[in-house]
Amino acid sequence: MSPRFFDSHCHIDERLPGGIEGSIAAAREAGVEQMVTVGCDLASSQTAIDVAAGRDGVWATVGLHPHDAVNGLDGLVELIGSPKVLAIGECGLDYHYDHSPRDIQRDIFAAQIQLAHQRRLPLVIHTRGAWDDTFDVLDAEGAPARTIFHCFTGGPDEARKCLDLGAFLSFSGIVTFKTAEEVRDAARLCPTDRMLIETDSPYLAPVPYRGIKNQPSYVSVVAASLAETIGVKLEDVAYASWEAAMIAFSVPSS
Repeated sequence: MSPRFFDSHCHIDERLPGGIEGSIAAAREAGVEQMVTVGCDLASSQTAIDVAAGRDGVWATVGLHPHDAVNGLDGLVELIGSPKVLAIGECGLDYHYDHSPRDIQRDIFAAQIQLAHQRRLPLVIHTRGAWDDTFDVLDAEGAPARTIFHCFTGGPDEARKCLDLGAFLSFSGIVTFKTAEEVRDAARLCPTDRMLIETDSPYLAPVPYRGIKNQPSYVSVVAASLAETIGVKLEDVAYASWEAAMIAFSVPSS
């Protein structure tokens, strides 16, 4: 039996090769049976809900990315109750670009952590260039029981801190990059029951697809790279990451 895959973080919209329908069909063909399409602001959160609606194995999140923190949460809270919404996010801190002021990023991050607590939903975190403040905000607000560090880019030290919080680490196509040895070192110490795989489509296409738009069907390439990194079979990573994602997102039984 061919392995089945769970893309824990993608952005399914018309930017993907083949558009919404074509990219989902390609994913199915590649054994991707579950996908979480992620909101970054009001418009993309609504798109995620619309894409997930009526499609088996496609789920949505509602969140405000740190780039857009300055726009506030108006309108987003009302979307959380949609039946296919499984998580809050992606949210967090991004000090690499600083598209929103850092104090506003921290406030909006804290507010979304509070929403995750109130709604008893998982939290999907984006953090870039801001590890210390990310952990400080989580310490102040309390990490939700199911916290996912999407597109994990830290090394072993950051991985240990995340794991100490009880969080899941989601690995993207970055694990295939020659320059990402620290990320691979983090993967080697991550228990497989806390390891997720993602594409972050249309971004971060894995080797050998660098330079073209990413898509959920490529999540098997991420799984294969992780398998090689930690010294197990592809099927083992596929199975473990599937089980971990089902728990992390509390995916309803079919």
